[in-house]
Amino acid sequence: MNPWVVSISIAYLLGSIPFGYLLVRLFRNEDVREKGSGNIGATNVARSGGTKLGVVTLLLDIGKAFAAVAIARHLAPGVYDVQVAAAVAAVVGHVYPVWLGFRGGKGVASALGVFLVLTWPSTVAILLVFVVVFALTRYVSLASIVGLATFPLFGFYFVAQHTPITPMVKFGFLFIPLLIILKHHGNIRRLMNGTESRFRVGSGSGTGEAEA
Repeated sequence: MNPWVVSISIAYLLGSIPFGYLLVRLFRNEDVREKGSGNIGATNVARSGGTKLGVVTLLLDIGKAFAAVAIARHLAPGVYDVQVAAAVAAVVGHVYPVWLGFRGGKGVASALGVFLVLTWPSTVAILLVFVVVFALTRYVSLASIVGLATFPLFGFYFVAQHTPITPMVKFGFLFIPLLIILKHHGNIRRLMNGTESRFRVGSGSGTGEAEA
């Protein structure tokens, strides 16, 4: 069976698993889409369902994306392009999950999961960028956007040390950050207007934070 088709299909289905929605439904018998910003990502789960559920959601969203690319690596060992294609599919699955009518999260945690497999040094670099921006501003959205915007720079640099930068690599490394940044269009607008909310856990209100 074609490893491209299998890898991309598995990655999309794994990415589509709405852990934030499922956890809040299971433990609080609520629909997280009706709370806070209405998003299924870890930040809204933390805000609406508590820190513990938010952390579990974050880890599961990272894990499903990590697994998607790891499976692609197993199915097509040494074929980096297949891994990148699976990474794209996993993030698209999280953002547009088939199980929830193609209305999902904003993909930050899923991007982190796929980046860990594709190029862990780049992941460490963008996490440092995220931490610095968040520490200075307390805006999850701004920290996420800035971190993601720097990923292609780090990604191309570190990957080029051992793998050719093919058109598929260029596409994936540019598409994933761009998709997630575009999903933050509301946050960008609020940041520009000075109305973006700083991160607060368990407030149950507000729509300003980025969603994982």
